[in-house]
Amino acid sequence: MRLPRIFRTTPFRLTLLFLALFASAASAFLAYIYVATAGEATRRTDRDITREMISLASVYNRAGVDAVNQALIERAASERPFLYLLMTPDGRRISGSIEESPIEDFAGKPAWTTFTITDEAPNGRLVRHPARGLQERLRGGEILFVGADVGEDEAYVMKIVRALWGAGALVVILGLAGGVLVSRNVSRSMASLTGVVDAVRNGDLGARAPVRGTRDEFDELALGLNEMLDRLERSMAGHKHAGDAIAHDLRSPLTRLRARLEAAYLDVEAGKGDPTHALAQALEDTDGVLKTFAAVLSIARLQAAGTAPDPVLFDPTELAADIAELYEPLCEDKGIDFAAELAKELTIRGNREFMAQALANILDNAIKYTPTGGAIMLRVRRRSSGEVEFSVTDTGPGVPEEDRERVVHRFVRLENSRNEPGAGLGLSLVAAVAEAHGGRLELDEGPGKVGEMGPGLRVALILPRVA
Repeated sequence: MRLPRIFRTTPFRLTLLFLALFASAASAFLAYIYVATAGEATRRTDRDITREMISLASVYNRAGVDAVNQALIERAASERPFLYLLMTPDGRRISGSIEESPIEDFAGKPAWTTFTITDEAPNGRLVRHPARGLQERLRGGEILFVGADVGEDEAYVMKIVRALWGAGALVVILGLAGGVLVSRNVSRSMASLTGVVDAVRNGDLGARAPVRGTRDEFDELALGLNEMLDRLERSMAGHKHAGDAIAHDLRSPLTRLRARLEAAYLDVEAGKGDPTHALAQALEDTDGVLKTFAAVLSIARLQAAGTAPDPVLFDPTELAADIAELYEPLCEDKGIDFAAELAKELTIRGNREFMAQALANILDNAIKYTPTGGAIMLRVRRRSSGEVEFSVTDTGPGVPEEDRERVVHRFVRLENSRNEPGAGLGLSLVAAVAEAHGGRLELDEGPGKVGEMGPGLRVALILPRVA
């Protein structure tokens, strides 16, 4: 027959194991208590009997057998808890409180014995008591026996033993009850965790384990499980969102690519178009689609992970210097004045590749929208709060204040940028990188309007301080 589930749980089995160990230890302890207590009672009785024997022997040695006989009669009539018997050298009774000696075949040497005496209780019943005695031959040949009733001592010892056994049984019963209670509580806690696992296994990624606030190992397990499920849900949502985003965001560039190819095909068929130019344009459009795909995928990866992958400590000044060296020739080709102010001895934690891509996107936008004769300034500095800031300031047309929150969304392009190439993903990726690194992206007005230029734009990527 299958046992109830509570009796098959690990806590209940551990309870049984500890109870078994306790019962074994308690049994050994009780045995020791019994032996020690009973031994001490026997030794005490033997000392009392020995002292009484010495006392009577001294009376005999001093005054003879008649004096001992008189002493036995007096002491037997008193409240002394001893049993006496004085016998002739051949073993016949002279006097005493018992009729015969419990020792048979007495050889003359002092002999100890344990025997039983019978008394009549007040209700008429015969009661048997354990007793212990010593028998010796006196100097004149007479035999003296002195004994004592040890029934009370043994009864006291047995009371102690029964009390200890009762306490042990009570502990075992309470231990079993406690084991059942602990097993029920553990089973209830584990049932909630198992229910969450079953729910997630059946597709409910929103299921979470309850946290009781006791800060025990079950709360730690629940918190760890919930954190794992949060990451799993974000990852699944990110993958789903990435798929939806790619399908949605690539529809327009693919539609434009098809329309251009179809138009080029019709022109070539009509003898109006240039096939080589049509293929070159198709390749350029395909590159644009691939760049859009890579940007959307990067944003989706960052948003799904929630944090930057493979973060390391590195010097942001070196990164900015590498990016500046790459983009300075582009600024010279376009006739833009480029300068960099890079603070030293700075450290940030993050993914260097993503940070390089974000900084490149900011500079690429600045170069794209800054007219010839303008200026771009790249700065890396530590703020008073301890945060590290990358900033790019240009003298281009800037972004109106009401559009600055909207411009970081994907595929958002303002009216003044319609004629520039791009898909509107540059600042979206920068914002995703900042969020994944625990930082933020800030857009402010640049140096202001000077003549036909300005007011410009200042884009700041701010990262938290390294502890």
